[in-house]
Amino acid sequence: MYINEQYKNGESSGLELTENISFVQLDFDGNLESGNQKDGNFRTENCKSGEHGAGGRKAESSESETCEVMNAPLLREHLLEIYINGILTMKVICIGQLLAELVLGRLFTEGIIRGTEDVEGIYICEYGSRAKVILKDREESDEKSWSKETYVETTPSCCTGNRILNDYFVYSDEIAPVTPIVYKLSWIRQLADEFSKDTPLHQETVATHSCYLARGGELLFQCEDIGRHNALDKVIGYALRNGIDLTKCMVYTSGRVPTDMAVKVIRAGIPILVTKAAVSVEAVRLAKEYRLTLIQAAKRGGLKLYAGETPRV
Repeated sequence: MYINEQYKNGESSGLELTENISFVQLDFDGNLESGNQKDGNFRTENCKSGEHGAGGRKAESSESETCEVMNAPLLREHLLEIYINGILTMKVICIGQLLAELVLGRLFTEGIIRGTEDVEGIYICEYGSRAKVILKDREESDEKSWSKETYVETTPSCCTGNRILNDYFVYSDEIAPVTPIVYKLSWIRQLADEFSKDTPLHQETVATHSCYLARGGELLFQCEDIGRHNALDKVIGYALRNGIDLTKCMVYTSGRVPTDMAVKVIRAGIPILVTKAAVSVEAVRLAKEYRLTLIQAAKRGGLKLYAGETPRV
């Protein structure tokens, strides 16, 4: 499998991860605290220049209210279109980072590939907006021969509006139960500690989910994305790209775990899923059926084991 990534993060590529945006801030009594909106209800264009500080420019508004021009970094949404053997198959809303890992992980967790041996190559264009995937032993198709009406649009796999446009390449394999592994309570505690250190974009914007991959108490990889499904797929894609045996690993996610998150982990063969958020009834039932160890609210103070084997102390 070859991977050719042409994109780079940065202003020249249009793949900035954040952008500073000005805002108007009100307290709960409706009083103006700060502002810099030209199209809002505050006529801040008439503000007089004032002193400059770390938070922005202080000025006096036309209503004689004191205001301060504030800026905050916000996360940018990035659209990635994924073509498989010439057919537009997925549209993913993500951040412009670790795109090859995202594509590879998404192909795997959606049942399109059984492993890297099914992939001949992945190409990401210079703008990071299009991924071209070539699968082995699959019929090459002329993109023009497929009309929009032939698409089978499935339920979004993420709250960010991701879409799978067709199921042409999905294997009909049923997911299999995972093989449980012995694990230690200290490993879960270490992951909780790593999570508490936060990730760069979340520190800056408080707008990302994060996911951590560990094996035997060793942190192997961590990443973040605008969607929890994307972050999980990136971790799985990283493991596939680097030849890491997922059946010996555990993942820690910042996001809630409904059935679709549990299915991704089970399909990847990962035996332990830990979340700092909530789980659904259906996810617990699925975990029990497929022998997945499912742990919620893993913090230094304790955890809730909903399915699977108890850890060793």
